[in-house]
Amino acid sequence: METDYTTTMFRAAIAAMAPYVPGEQPKPGQRLIKLNTNENPYPPSPRVRRAILRAATGANLRLYPSPRADEFIASAARLYRLPPRMILAGNGSDELLAMLFRATLGRGDKVAYPAPTYSLYDTLAAIQEARVISPLFPRDFALPFDQLARAGAKLTIVCNPNSPSGTLTPIEMLDALARRLEPHLLVIDEAYVDFADDSALRLVKQRPNIVVMRSLSKSFSLAGMRLGLCLARPPVIETLAKVKDSYNLNRLALAAGAAAVEDAAWMRRNVERVRRVRATTERTLLTLGFEVLPSSANFVLARLPGRDLASFATALRQRGILVRHFPTAALRDALRISIGTLAEMRALFKALAHVLVSQARRSYTHLPKSIRVD
Repeated sequence: METDYTTTMFRAAIAAMAPYVPGEQPKPGQRLIKLNTNENPYPPSPRVRRAILRAATGANLRLYPSPRADEFIASAARLYRLPPRMILAGNGSDELLAMLFRATLGRGDKVAYPAPTYSLYDTLAAIQEARVISPLFPRDFALPFDQLARAGAKLTIVCNPNSPSGTLTPIEMLDALARRLEPHLLVIDEAYVDFADDSALRLVKQRPNIVVMRSLSKSFSLAGMRLGLCLARPPVIETLAKVKDSYNLNRLALAAGAAAVEDAAWMRRNVERVRRVRATTERTLLTLGFEVLPSSANFVLARLPGRDLASFATALRQRGILVRHFPTAALRDALRISIGTLAEMRALFKALAHVLVSQARRSYTHLPKSIRVD
């Protein structure tokens, strides 16, 4: 039997921590409708493919990429109307979040964020051996403002729109929270904000302690390229750059990011398509008997109070559809469902109707009259 030396090879906190668990990724050849990881169902701008092909020619791949992602950041600066010195690029917003945790938190320092939210925050806190202050969202996912304001954390994070709820905290409330938290940082994680009606981006110029995170994975359809942006005052950006890997983005990703951002009109058209299908999804799930909070993201949270929906997720997978179930006390009765194409969502609705009928027969409960199973 092989001896396990991991407890002596690594820091005790790393050996003991639970890793972040991403959503299931289908294996090559598996035919599954993927509604579990919030990817955009529509392709990125055609300019992206052309830019990648250009970046892959000649001597480009033999040479290091720009360490500060100059072309990509210049494109983002034009789109967001900020000077380049207020923008830092990362290997997805996840890497930028890791930079923030490394730069702000030492062992025992406090980090605050409401729960349930993006579970990577827990992993990053564990790596830093930080103390987590995590007030619970109420049932309607209204921000626990007072608890966050009083936490005394060196770093506070609000995912907005929140994952997994899709709910949007009013920007005025985030502005007030930033004032209460000064001089400590408030990070507003806007990975899904292009699907919402408002953004905290305007606060970056107004508050020295606000950091806004953006991702190109969702609205720009570039999850496979791993591109993120951090927007903040120049002193914050320069400090974070100290903990950045030397060449954290490759040439193909940088070319793709610049091309995608330059064609923001393409992104906005895709976003509108997602929003229309999202509205249809919310109405249909309500008809099927689920509780659904209004979503400002490219997913919805569907709940059946008092039920553990793990069996629903399993039954849907058996029918070729992946959704996300979180086996925690706060989310046991919920499924997070990404918005796919209208055809994919119709397949989901049909599969859900079958699952509801099957579950009802086992428990002898009544179904909504609107359910029809073909």
